[in-house]
Amino acid sequence: MIEKKEFERRKLNAVKILKQNNIKAALIYYDELNIGNGWYLSGWCPQFESGCILITDSGYTAILGGPESEPFAKIDSTIKETKNIQVFMVPDEEYPYAKITNFKEVFAEIFGSQIINRIGIVGMQSMSYGVYSLLIKELGNIELVDITDRYEELRVVKSDYEINLIRKSFEICDEAFKKLLANVVEGVTETYLAGVVEGKMRTLGANWFGFKTIIAAGERSNGVVPTATERKIKNGEMILLGISPRYQGYASVAGYGTVVGDNPTKEQKDYLKMLAEAYVTSREMLRPGMVGKDNYKKIKKYFTDKGGYEKYIVCPFVHTIGLHEAEAPFFGPNSDDILEPNMTVCIDVSLWSHPTLNGARVETGFLITKGGYEPFSPYMDKLIEGLLDL
Repeated sequence: MIEKKEFERRKLNAVKILKQNNIKAALIYYDELNIGNGWYLSGWCPQFESGCILITDSGYTAILGGPESEPFAKIDSTIKETKNIQVFMVPDEEYPYAKITNFKEVFAEIFGSQIINRIGIVGMQSMSYGVYSLLIKELGNIELVDITDRYEELRVVKSDYEINLIRKSFEICDEAFKKLLANVVEGVTETYLAGVVEGKMRTLGANWFGFKTIIAAGERSNGVVPTATERKIKNGEMILLGISPRYQGYASVAGYGTVVGDNPTKEQKDYLKMLAEAYVTSREMLRPGMVGKDNYKKIKKYFTDKGGYEKYIVCPFVHTIGLHEAEAPFFGPNSDDILEPNMTVCIDVSLWSHPTLNGARVETGFLITKGGYEPFSPYMDKLIEGLLDL
């Protein structure tokens, strides 16, 4: 649930988008994978069902969803008004005592006989065909206006309220990651390590995760985002570690590569030191005015100059973090996006599919300030810097 002052600020900004585009109402689509846009206005996401938040140019809001999550919404969502629509329900499951309505009835209830010929859609690319086709069928000759980009721009520069939640999320991340590292010993399974760290995140207050915990040793680290298996880890092999707790919806992250048994070979040391050097170079670029593609170009050149390591690059090296662990803007090779104060970003330096060293990553988050940057995790920042001394 979002505090009242923050909710009103967000709602007012969304209403401005409607008025600027001469739109009477908008639907903000969400599901369990695409939770960010819905959570931004409600502080909530359902289980099992999908849905939309309806917002009008007068500031009226309601959750259009399914009856299974309706009681949950009334308890935990900032928006308490709910309406159940068949397309958002669990397919084939019956709720004989629930009131089920449809888009046509909802719009008639709100707007009466007023003709609504265009509505805004947030999440047009994520919305299922079933929802899209039902809107067209039930609302008749309606123009659906994609306002996703305008709406998501509201999420790019964070409020003090959001920054405080992200900071708390990183505090949880730090303590959980310390426990994870302490348990990286020969003979334990990847799933055991995932259980240790996920339990710690939960007990510290995480309400969910930005991604499924990444634990992958040896050749499995080439999967970029691999989840844990029953594989037992062995001394001398590199292991990829990644966690992302969410606190009240806001994500943090810790990504790290290390060697089981803490006795790396020279080749392993050089590989990890290279990642740390690229990390430090990228970190020193974090300041208002940094252009995304400039960062990518500089770090790619660094790996090229190291002897052709650029061929192991998969991902850009800086991305935004917030309601998702990685969300727009992404600062890739063609990005003209520019850093501004109060943006929250991650440095995420990684290489994949090396023929002998496999995959490795270092990652943590930063607040962009007027003068440069502030680490959300001084602990992870120092841990990654420490690879320079291998």
